[in-house]
Amino acid sequence: MRVVIQRVTQASVTVEKEIVGQINQGLLVLLGIETEDSLEDVDWLLNKTLNLRIFNDENGVMNKSLLETEGELLVISQFTLMAATKKGNRPSYIRAAKHEQAIPLFEAFCQKAEARMGKNVAKGIFGADMKVALLNDGPVTIQIDSKNKE
Repeated sequence: MRVVIQRVTQASVTVEKEIVGQINQGLLVLLGIETEDSLEDVDWLLNKTLNLRIFNDENGVMNKSLLETEGELLVISQFTLMAATKKGNRPSYIRAAKHEQAIPLFEAFCQKAEARMGKNVAKGIFGADMKVALLNDGPVTIQIDSKNKE
């Protein structure tokens, strides 16, 4: 499971010209799920995401987490994060989980985030053609892979 986390001052996701999710200050999380992923990956990655100290404290130092700042969260499923580009110029998505596996893990990530944060999590629509707009704050963008715990 992979995420690209972006600290934002605002973000939204639109499907068929309708905004289906939007946030103000917080994190936009692009979530990629692969065939080897499980609830263990969800738990590890969610914990890392919610506790990542990338928000400024009173001294302007990145020292606070999303939980500490009580920021908002927008989660977007993105199978293209699982692209393999080693051979040729056309990405392969063979490692991306199929809908029947990926949807329950995506939903688990969002539900567990809501439980930990005590508020609703905005999200895109799984499998839809989505348009994502954001104002990256910093910019701060971080990648994390549950299979490569660096």
